[in-house]
Amino acid sequence: MLMKQVKVRNTTREVYLAESAGMATNLISRGLGLMFRPILPEGSGLVLIPGGQIHMFFMRFPLDVIHVNKHGAIVRIVQGIKPWRIGPFVRKCQLVVELPAGTIARTGTTEGDSIAIEDP
Repeated sequence: MLMKQVKVRNTTREVYLAESAGMATNLISRGLGLMFRPILPEGSGLVLIPGGQIHMFFMRFPLDVIHVNKHGAIVRIVQGIKPWRIGPFVRKCQLVVELPAGTIARTGTTEGDSIAIEDP
């Protein structure tokens, strides 16, 4: 399934979280997400719009997950969520960014930071 590609930038820390992220905006692409993929390379990710909650069913690797509100501020971070788990439901979440595990720590990203979704 072809998805629009975007970049995800932490504008507070001036660092890219993903330089090549897919954008899942319909029911099918959001539902499938990253399921069945063997890996998620560093520098890549998936943006889910609208956001709220994720699941890790049929996943083969852990993820870092960022929940972002309508103002572009990070309202919740989940680091290293493992396969076969369900993430927390986050109210007022406009979008979710799924990233390779370790991205949050590597970039120093914290709740309250601002996120921008950019064209490549």
